[in-house]
Amino acid sequence: MPRPWRPASQSSPPIFEAMGKAAARSPLPIIAHTPNAPWPQTWFKSCSSWDLGSSWFPDTIAAGGSPIAWRSITQMKISRVAVLDVIPTAAAWDRADARLALGFWPWSLLAQPEPLPERLIGAAPDAIVDNAIVQWGSPAEMFSATIREAYVRALRDPVHIHAICEEYRAAATIDREHDALDQINGRRIKCPLLALWSSQGGLETWYAEEGGPLAIWRKWADRVEGGPVPGGHFFPEEHPHQTAAALSKFFEVE
Repeated sequence: MPRPWRPASQSSPPIFEAMGKAAARSPLPIIAHTPNAPWPQTWFKSCSSWDLGSSWFPDTIAAGGSPIAWRSITQMKISRVAVLDVIPTAAAWDRADARLALGFWPWSLLAQPEPLPERLIGAAPDAIVDNAIVQWGSPAEMFSATIREAYVRALRDPVHIHAICEEYRAAATIDREHDALDQINGRRIKCPLLALWSSQGGLETWYAEEGGPLAIWRKWADRVEGGPVPGGHFFPEEHPHQTAAALSKFFEVE
């Protein structure tokens, strides 16, 4: 489930501190993706606007972990990118089975035509948040009442709910088509890519026979590194210092 910007920044301050230090060392902009807003939001250093229609965004460092962030990688010139607990959208759908349908239900449920997913989420936002936190392997106590309420509040907003569902609908349809065209045309990610994933989640075991997430990403990108991080799907909140250290090392620019 996409993270609200404010809860992520409050529950994982070392990560945002690391991104800030990277920005201070670098003349390049940094993008932090928050996909649960009505539109993709960004956090920049030395950059005041982002043309979402442009296919050229020079000298950019990006961090993201959602289908929207993934398509951004392929549509803009980016210097470095980190992806968190995710594989390429088309790769996830091509390998979809009962484990994905049951383990990460938003991929299938939220991709259904409106208004069904919007009505289900809006009717029980508390249940949605509690299920996501526990089912995806993160201890509930990692999230304070304030952080949890911020997640719930976002899922009470019809505009936010619709935006989240639209992201998953696109991932199941047009994003898959675009990804397939990229593969056919040999279009690859040329910049360095850091893949981090939950050591307790599905990505750690589901694709082991293929070599795991790194092997899958290497089918799409030329320079891939990374590995598992302790914790569940919300490992940046569970282990912010370890996550921040990995991001800081990767994003460090001479």
